[in-house]
Amino acid sequence: MTSLTSTIAAEIHPIRHSSIPAKVGLALVLAALADWLFYGQRIGLSLTLFAIAIACVSVFFNHATLDLRRTMIGASILGAGLVPAVEELNALSFLILLASLAIALLLTTNPETTELAERARALRNLLLLGPFRFFLDALQVFNMSGFTRGIALWLMPAVLSTVFVALFAAANPVIEQWVSLLNPKLVFEYISIPRVLFWATMLALVWPFIHVRWRRKTIVITPVADVPAPPPLPSQVSAEFLGPSTILRSLILFNLLFAAQSILDGIYLWGHVALPTTMTYAAYAHRGAYPLIATALLAAAFVLVAMRPGGPAEKSSVIRPLVYLWVGQNVLLVASSILRLDLYVDIYMLTYWRIAAFIWMGLVALGLILIMARIALDRSNRWLVGANLIALTIVLYGCSLVNFDAFIADYNVAHSREGSGKGLSIDINYLTQLGPQALPAIEQLISLRPDMVYIVGLAGARDRLVETQRLDMAWRALGFRSWRLQRKLDAQSTSQPSQSAG
Repeated sequence: MTSLTSTIAAEIHPIRHSSIPAKVGLALVLAALADWLFYGQRIGLSLTLFAIAIACVSVFFNHATLDLRRTMIGASILGAGLVPAVEELNALSFLILLASLAIALLLTTNPETTELAERARALRNLLLLGPFRFFLDALQVFNMSGFTRGIALWLMPAVLSTVFVALFAAANPVIEQWVSLLNPKLVFEYISIPRVLFWATMLALVWPFIHVRWRRKTIVITPVADVPAPPPLPSQVSAEFLGPSTILRSLILFNLLFAAQSILDGIYLWGHVALPTTMTYAAYAHRGAYPLIATALLAAAFVLVAMRPGGPAEKSSVIRPLVYLWVGQNVLLVASSILRLDLYVDIYMLTYWRIAAFIWMGLVALGLILIMARIALDRSNRWLVGANLIALTIVLYGCSLVNFDAFIADYNVAHSREGSGKGLSIDINYLTQLGPQALPAIEQLISLRPDMVYIVGLAGARDRLVETQRLDMAWRALGFRSWRLQRKLDAQSTSQPSQSAG
């Protein structure tokens, strides 16, 4: 007699009772409604109306799974979530509305999920992963396997390449000129790109509420003696969409694009070749630093997904060198971003945000190097996360010991027009906002430009900082940094009379 065993597997099931084309059609209707309610308009009651429309469409497509009790509970939760948004739409009421809509959908269409952790995972998948399913699901409208396969192979390379080109155009005026030669204005006269992006975003956001998919437990009864174990469940993401062929195409395109950007940076940034007449080095530096960091972060995310442990591309002898080359180019881009920011700071002085940008860029570069090390050493993503957390902890601990107030104040005074004879004038308001640690720099500025005491009221600001420092020297508020500052101020005060006497 053959024995039977039961196994429980988790599988994502769509609720099937309507075709994909009909759902895409209703999603387009909701996107059109969102365009009429939101685009170019102030948002208030319109968001409540849109949430009700989403709920009605979701009920229409998922009515086969509903029962009266769960539907009433879900409607009550949604009604309660609508009340704060009707009262006043703000960040909190928006979050409450979104949460109530998602929870109502979960309770009404997924009765099998009963544990709190399971419900939390289901809501996470709905809100964070669900919007990314629209474009893959919409491909099912085309009943042509070859066409769908071709789209899957080139969709991600083409989309990400377009994003990288846009970021490079924002960072590099030369690439911007090249892109402008394509003369996109002829298309823009008839198509509003922001509006197209708005429609695409709305389609992605409403899709999880129309084409509902939940991860459910499926009981599989298998005869142990006669039937082998079932094959592994297919991945939610199409094998073509993130397969070796797609990754290879992506890496070839990305390396070519990044090589063009790196060559231009080598010419204009590192080689100091004259920029276009309408672009200054300061504008070039400030314009390019942050888009390139966004580019590096996007590249890191792609590498982590493409070279996931156990994935089909991890062991490829062709893909691995392309990944190393691309990550190396990203490290070079981060170095260019740091140089751009340094050029900008050299002209427009130092602030806390610019120091944070330097530190952040260094962490991004280190993260890219660690990604390369994870691939080369065949380590797990847990090792990568741990290494990055260790690096972040070391950096944060080191920052806690650095006197940034004094460093910023000394740097800005030394590089200002008053201190060096060139550059911009010192920003007195920002200097005094740095607190008592800026007092030595302020004293140095007064010694360089005594007239500034009376022109900008610097003496009054200095006196207020001195009083704050005196309060900080009380034993209950005392810190070693304040004690060192007081010693430095005392030394300055004793040296000034002797200098005046001489």
